[in-house]
Amino acid sequence: MTTKPQLKLGSHLVPGLAAVALFVVMAVVFLGASFPNPQGFAEGANLTASIGYTMFNLGFGSVEGESMLVAFEIIDLVLVAALVGAVLLARREGESGEMRTILADGGQELKCTLFDNDEEGDQ
Repeated sequence: MTTKPQLKLGSHLVPGLAAVALFVVMAVVFLGASFPNPQGFAEGANLTASIGYTMFNLGFGSVEGESMLVAFEIIDLVLVAALVGAVLLARREGESGEMRTILADGGQELKCTLFDNDEEGDQ
């Protein structure tokens, strides 16, 4: 016989409630924010050169660099998160709990572990 799920009350609900409250606050801020109408770039503007000039604060570009700052920072955060995720996925936890890096021996150590084979040269 199955029973219906029961809600367990306790201190472990505090982080969940904090996350819900943060979501509500962020939703109110984002939905209440007003953004200016999007504007296009001038005809024939060289965006690549403008980005380069803006990075080194030279002031020669035909496009203001601050208009690209938010997009640049978002891309930066996404790439850093992807890099951290790749590093975490590349690490494996051994049977005794120690961390070990991914195998770079063609899988020979894993093969020996799985098949209890003491001969490493066995093909």
